[in-house]
Amino acid sequence: MAGSVAVVTGAARGIGVAVAEALVARGAVVAAADRDGPAVEATARRVGAVPYALDVADPDQAEAVVGRVEAELGEIGVLVNVAGVLHPGPVVSFSDDRWRDTFAVNANGVFHVCRAVVARMLPRRAGSIVTVASNAAGVPRTGMAAYAASKAAAVAFTTCLGLEVARYGIRCNVVSPGSTDTAMLRALWTDGGGPEGTVEGDPEQFRVGIPLGRIGCPADVADAVAFLVSPMARQITMQNLYVDGGAALRM
Repeated sequence: MAGSVAVVTGAARGIGVAVAEALVARGAVVAAADRDGPAVEATARRVGAVPYALDVADPDQAEAVVGRVEAELGEIGVLVNVAGVLHPGPVVSFSDDRWRDTFAVNANGVFHVCRAVVARMLPRRAGSIVTVASNAAGVPRTGMAAYAASKAAAVAFTTCLGLEVARYGIRCNVVSPGSTDTAMLRALWTDGGGPEGTVEGDPEQFRVGIPLGRIGCPADVADAVAFLVSPMARQITMQNLYVDGGAALRM
């Protein structure tokens, strides 16, 4: 991937940091984007990326930042959509504001950035896009209806986009992590179950455990992303790779 320009959204923390670091290590020039400007600047300094403040929920910002990246770093060859938010809670007490914010980032944000990037990839007839979704998009989860629905929308959008642009040599894939050791997961450990409870599962919440017996780390997801955007995956598009230790029990 030496010399490729890659945009990574949600790059201030968690999986986004790991993806930016993995792509830099493989020779890419990485534009690390996040709505938390100071945090993404610190991340970029640490991993060797270039920071950009970007709220993916704002279509004008998406267009402007993508234009700046192309002007300052070169033609974008890779986009990784990692930016995401999680507002847990039961449907009957879930607020309109939390629902709107969940979709604004997790679904609309993917659309905004993809639209801006793909418009530039099409004339070049090349490019690779990966959206980091969640295994919750394919497995019902109690207390996570908004998150699951928004991630399912991002999955469907990305695969449909992949069909539209395949004739132009642009590949679009999805990586769906399960429980991954990030601040987002740790914020859910409010009942004392902690990592052991996540691995073992919870019948009362209709959750199976993790067959591999370990919680994933951000690097596990980043390595899957790095493979899918690389030339090694040149014949792979419109696929959804689950990186969840078998928790989704998918065939």
